[in-house]
Formats: sequence, structure tokens, C-alpha cells
Amino acid sequence: MAEDILQDVFMKIHKNIASLKDEKKIASWVYNITRNTIIDSYRKSHLKGTELPIDDLLPEKIDEVSTDFSKCLIPFINQLKESDRDVLLKTTFGEMSQKEYARLNNLSYSAVKSRVQRAREKLRAAFEGCCDIESDVYGNIISHVCKKKNC
Repeated sequence: MAEDILQDVFMKIHKNIASLKDEKKIASWVYNITRNTIIDSYRKSHLKGTELPIDDLLPEKIDEVSTDFSKCLIPFINQLKESDRDVLLKTTFGEMSQKEYARLNNLSYSAVKSRVQRAREKLRAAFEGCCDIESDVYGNIISHVCKKKNC
């Protein structure tokens, strides 16, 4: 399975190399192709009813970026209003579904979805004010570089 994914990645790189606009970003470009190919394979296998060990296939860089990025987010999360911080920590970063959060807090599901979206936007705006963020086609952050020293 992993060999098939690797083959697909190499084919996509070869086929789409002309679409690379900035040679300085080749590493993140290849990373995006790899990550998206893995996700696509996972989705296809999930639709067929077979289990794909996604943790074994994802590049180690995902864990490194996620861990590094998570450490950077803590000060920004702490700057949010209590209500924004609560909904993000429990739903986005925690294991509570938005529907469960709505039920426990006597809110409508649509109200919770709106709160989560607004809180995410506030968090992203605060982070982008301090760092340059590169994301994949799904909006997942794959790399970041701090603009300021004290971020």
C-alpha cells in the first residue's frame, strides 16, 4: 500500500512540476502532494470499507509541524475571550463534538458552529499577525515562519 502511494506521489510530482511557481518552496510543494495523496488514499480505502493505517503512512514532518505549531498556539489561545477559548479547546482541540457542546451549554448547533468559526478566525488572525503561514489545499497548516522574535 505505501509503495503504491509513493508511486502516485512521484507520478504527480513529475506530471505537475511545471505548476511549481517558486523553486524555493519545492519542499512544501512536494510535502503537499504527498500529504494530499495519502489523504486521498485513506478516503478511497475508507469508502471501500478497508482500513488503511494512516499513522504509518503520514510523513514524520506532520508530527513535527503539528507539535511545533501547537506550542506556538498556546499564547494566542490564552489571549482569546473565555467563551472563544472554551469552545475551541473543547471542540477543535478537544474530543467533544460541536453537537455535544451545544447540548451541554444549551445552545443551538448552528450557534456553536458559528462560535467555533469566529473563534478560529480570531485565532488565525492573531497568529498571522505574528507569523507567515503556509497551508495545503484543505486549509491545514503545513509550515510557519515567525515574523517577529517574540512571537
